Amino acid sequence: MAKKTVKDLDVNGKKVIVRADLNVPHKGSEITNDNRVKAAVPTLKYLTDNGAKVILMSHLGKVKTDEDKAKNDLSIVAPRLAELMPGVTVKFCPVTRGEELEAMVDALKPGEILLMQNTRYEKGESKNDPELGKYWAGLGDMFVEDAFGSVHRAHASTVGIPSNLEDNALGFLVEKEVDMLGKAVDDPVHPFVAILGGAKVSDKIAVIENMLDKADKVIVGGGMAFTFEKALGHNVGSSLLEEDKIDLAKQILKKGEGKLVLPVDYVIADKFANDANTQVVGEDIPDGWMGLDIGPKSIELFKETLNGAKTVVWNGPMGVFEMPNFANGTLQVCEAISELPGATTVIGGGDSAAAAIQLGFEDKFSHISTGGGASLEYMEGKTLPGIAIIKDKD
Repeated sequence: MAKKTVKDLDVNGKKVIVRADLNVPHKGSEITNDNRVKAAVPTLKYLTDNGAKVILMSHLGKVKTDEDKAKNDLSIVAPRLAELMPGVTVKFCPVTRGEELEAMVDALKPGEILLMQNTRYEKGESKNDPELGKYWAGLGDMFVEDAFGSVHRAHASTVGIPSNLEDNALGFLVEKEVDMLGKAVDDPVHPFVAILGGAKVSDKIAVIENMLDKADKVIVGGGMAFTFEKALGHNVGSSLLEEDKIDLAKQILKKGEGKLVLPVDYVIADKFANDANTQVVGEDIPDGWMGLDIGPKSIELFKETLNGAKTVVWNGPMGVFEMPNFANGTLQVCEAISELPGATTVIGGGDSAAAAIQLGFEDKFSHISTGGGASLEYMEGKTLPGIAIIKDKD
């Protein structure tokens, strides 16, 4: 059943708590990539335009020590948010509870935003401490979940607050994520092709198995392909290998017969470096060499497999795309997906999203997820607690 969205709430004059994902990369007080701040703006603009008093919450980094606190002070985001929302007053509260926070909340006027200090300054945040969730909920009248990068975590700010506020809904960002991932994974137009890459089979076991149940073809590339190669009896040299997952790979190969598509050649290197000596070989890799990208025949095979697809979900690069000499497989697959006529194409966050953006394909996909961990768990078929807690539409 569809979840309530921010448009289902009457927000005028109400104190609306918004959980956003403002977990920006930064060097000191300088934000090095403001995409997450930009992604929060549509929901915040809708709320301020409609007279809400917005209490904005987010985590920033990992906070375990006082040094982490100093390093991950969320005040760095407030000036950039104010720049992105001209005409809107953006205030910052340096604490996460107490009189100062409560006074600043009480002083909020309709159309203003109060950004609260990093939620992870509170030890109870990641434990979903019931008292903390209740306290934060008491600051507002309504709750809007707009942090897709955090909905797979049952934290006080993602689950504790909406557990205590009847009026809750999804923001525009999370609504789009649920809609696009749902359309691709749960209700795909066939032929449906899933492409899975990345380093380890162990990270993607549940995704591979779920996709084998749903997709017409499942393409596997990246470092995890070598565990499958070993399971097939091929030599993998010094390539990345999970010895303890070989038997599991054999089971998956059996289950995926006719569906699972593996590389047939590799670009190999004599060391893990961009300036390594390289050559292209088939499925057997000589000792002392490691596979760092898929080869030209694999690229053609994968393009052929993608031909005619109407739904494509991609999670994980085909090689070590950060090194230019081993980025070609990822680049070619990226390009092939982006050129499919009339297809719904979704990238499931993480490294594949970074690769698509870095390689210049940001606008060529139907959707690039903002949450690597959350989209991966969605592709596994798991329930995301930060979404499950939100009320269904009447």
